[in-house]
Amino acid sequence: WNLNDALRKRLQDDAVKLGRLAGYKNAGTVEFLVDVKSDEHFFIEVNPRIQVEHTVTEEVTGIDLVQTQFRIAGGATLKELGLVQENIKPRGVAIQCRITTENPERDFAPDAGTLAVYRHAQGVGMRIDGVGYTGMKVTPYFDSLLVKYTARADSWQGAVRRMRRALLEMRIRGVKTNIPFLLNVLEHPDFIAGDVTTSFIGDNPDLVSIGKSAWDVMHHQSTQDKVFRVERNLRYLANVAVNGHPDTLGADATKLHKVRTTPVPPPEVAEKPAPPWRRIFLEEGPEALAAAVRKHPTLLVTDTTWRDAHQSLLATRVRTADLVACARQTQDALGASAFSVEMWGGATFDVCLRFLHECPWNRLETLRALAPDVPFQMLLRGANGVGYTAYPDNVIYEFCKQAKKSGVDVFRVFDSLNDIDNLKLGADAAKAAGGFVEGTVCYTGDVLTSKKYDLDYYVGLATRLVEELGVHSLAVKDMAGLLTPMAAEKLVGALRAAFPDVVIHVHTHDSAGLGVAAMVAAARAGADVVDGAVDAMSGLTSQPSLGALAAATRGDAALDCGLDRDAYSAISSYWDDVRATLYAPFESGQLATASDVYSHEIPGGQYTNLLFQSRQLGLDGRFDAVKVAYAAANRLLGDIPKVTPSSKVVGDLAQFMVSNNLKEEEVDTEAWVGKLPDSVVDYLRGNLGSPPGGFPEPLRTHALAAKNMAPVEGRPGASLPDWDFDEAFNELTAKYEGTTRHITAQDVLSEALYPAVFADFMEHVLVYGELEHLPTHVFLKPLEKGQEVEFDDARGRRQYVTYESRSDVDASGSRRISMSVNGEAWQFRVTDEAALAGPAGGSGPKLRKKAGRNDEDVGAPMPGVVVSVKVKEGDAVKKGETLFVLSAMKMESTIVAPKDGKVSSILVNDGDGVEAEDLLAKID
Repeated sequence: WNLNDALRKRLQDDAVKLGRLAGYKNAGTVEFLVDVKSDEHFFIEVNPRIQVEHTVTEEVTGIDLVQTQFRIAGGATLKELGLVQENIKPRGVAIQCRITTENPERDFAPDAGTLAVYRHAQGVGMRIDGVGYTGMKVTPYFDSLLVKYTARADSWQGAVRRMRRALLEMRIRGVKTNIPFLLNVLEHPDFIAGDVTTSFIGDNPDLVSIGKSAWDVMHHQSTQDKVFRVERNLRYLANVAVNGHPDTLGADATKLHKVRTTPVPPPEVAEKPAPPWRRIFLEEGPEALAAAVRKHPTLLVTDTTWRDAHQSLLATRVRTADLVACARQTQDALGASAFSVEMWGGATFDVCLRFLHECPWNRLETLRALAPDVPFQMLLRGANGVGYTAYPDNVIYEFCKQAKKSGVDVFRVFDSLNDIDNLKLGADAAKAAGGFVEGTVCYTGDVLTSKKYDLDYYVGLATRLVEELGVHSLAVKDMAGLLTPMAAEKLVGALRAAFPDVVIHVHTHDSAGLGVAAMVAAARAGADVVDGAVDAMSGLTSQPSLGALAAATRGDAALDCGLDRDAYSAISSYWDDVRATLYAPFESGQLATASDVYSHEIPGGQYTNLLFQSRQLGLDGRFDAVKVAYAAANRLLGDIPKVTPSSKVVGDLAQFMVSNNLKEEEVDTEAWVGKLPDSVVDYLRGNLGSPPGGFPEPLRTHALAAKNMAPVEGRPGASLPDWDFDEAFNELTAKYEGTTRHITAQDVLSEALYPAVFADFMEHVLVYGELEHLPTHVFLKPLEKGQEVEFDDARGRRQYVTYESRSDVDASGSRRISMSVNGEAWQFRVTDEAALAGPAGGSGPKLRKKAGRNDEDVGAPMPGVVVSVKVKEGDAVKKGETLFVLSAMKMESTIVAPKDGKVSSILVNDGDGVEAEDLLAKID
């Protein structure tokens, strides 16, 4: 269409000349190559037949070439057919897209499987040529072309738009296709302008990198993840409907009936002018923010609801969707009263990946976009980042850099042992990233009576934070709620006297019920900022109530934080509903404050997690014994500050003692010292740093000797080689690109910090897709027969899903789940894990047998997860045909048919975990 008339005439004349000289009289195709610079054309080949592109000619000319060629072969003349050259006029422009079952990001490797959904987008100007249908089996042994779409319009741009819309609206599910690649082509500005040559794809390699298009095609079919998003999400719902949630999620199945079936309405809070604190930070820097806070005449607060509050009450299980629903409203309700909102770091990173199947970076960036005016605060575990061990220094630096870029402003940097070397790495990394650095003193014991953790200890540590590390503020982190009002007054008063110009920020837990009083005492002694949580998420092991704090200081010219009572009450009402009707299965059962915290010193953020872990270890009903053992374990380990990861060490040792009915004096004996949990040995070796007062002896010597280990000298991570981010990025891209999603710099950091957890997370995404857009009631509560739910697929598309039916268990231990999705019938085959395990309490064989050593049995070559089942029972297969795709050993592998034959049985389904040599299928 964009050739000049003279060139087009020369091409036509030469084509006719070739046919005439050869004596050819029928439809044929002559191909030329045109030099766009010189307008010269060169002959390539001639084919005495119609080619696949013939639909374009038919649409432009209105001539049925297929019928015409048969009639000519039967003796009809062109004149008899009404084919007079002068009467043939072009009717606009046409484009053909060939839709194939190929994966562009795997060098267009053919895919195989069964078409679960096959629905076209039809209308004026659209032609469809194909034979596909729902239920059709696609094999790798024939041409991968599935259907041809031809769009015609009056102009080139009109044809491009029409084709793009058709590809967006059509549906092919069950196999991968080249549709995302075609959409990339149609979106490219050079293609839209018609300025393309034979080197177009070679010059634009991002055309096949469908997850990272340079022109960012933002629609639901632009990546394989988006194409299969709904299907994977439905597979998740089907699996939960059959098997419920894994025990590791920690949801009490007896309380799932309390989970509502509709979303919690978001709170209604009027928008307010932006508060000043983040603007000062962004425009003038962290030093200016510190000066502004110090000069502020009244108390400021930090709201911990989005992190520590739900970590302490609900085992960190609150999902991003429920934070998103109140993000903007929370910012406006807090207004200028809030120094910050604590919303990231700590356990949230791990739990997001491990249990909620969410990307923690997405959480940070999503909330940042919704609440852009309030400083975001994270908890950074010094040299441990957001992990439980030491990492190479460049990992901590890169993590802080990315966290700042993604939205973190305030870095509360602590070390679980108050090790100044570990603190320095975290502070230096956060400062290098441009963050506001809070140097943190972890509080333990009782400053009023302790000989080890007395006033000199805390002021001395704070002096090093200010003078050696150059932090922007000091934080007192009371992890367990041990800070009484008298202790708070004494400690904060001493710090204020020592550092009159430094911002002091105090954090506590309300475990014993003294939180509000302690924070008011800290404020009167000179604290600039104190932490609290929204009323509905406060108290017990969480932070004290911000509403109560505001009431306790209201009317005091030096303390009144000016919190908008009515607006913040609306936020509390929202969380009241969320907690009662969505997260009831995660409540610890604690009904009142408990002053025994002064004996066991369990941190509030660890309490509910420790309770869940104890239940999973079979210690349900023995938590009082765990608390007593926790205090004993602390003494054995040297009376240390207890916060992640040191608190995990104490907790692991306590559970070890209770599980084995050990008394305190029995731990350091030959029978048991060699069996201590790995976390305890790591601590004793020095992998977390050096505790105040040194390591406990002779326990340390005995434990290391039993493991034949030498102690670590100096800061644990100082000797680790730098992490190779480029190599890690390339490895992750090679593994996941084109199967789940485009790998980002954030993913590389997640993998560096939590390699095994990240691998499991990506495996879950591969099978079930990204789930953070699902409402919590949909994510958490198993569907019941006849129930309808609705959710947004995170791309503005609403899905209405009805759970129609489920079949009885078949011989393979599977059920068929039928769902209606926007009126379409979908079916999923799901393994019933209870059936697979055999009768309850029985000792009979499991349904999943081991593969025999014959060519009829198809077994798993290694442990892994079944990503995709490519055939169904009754299918005829050929030797080498793909039967299953298995994700195992950090790679995807295909399992093929060992011989020609018929599939007589399939014993696994998508998402099933398998062990080596498990029988997957039989071929007769």
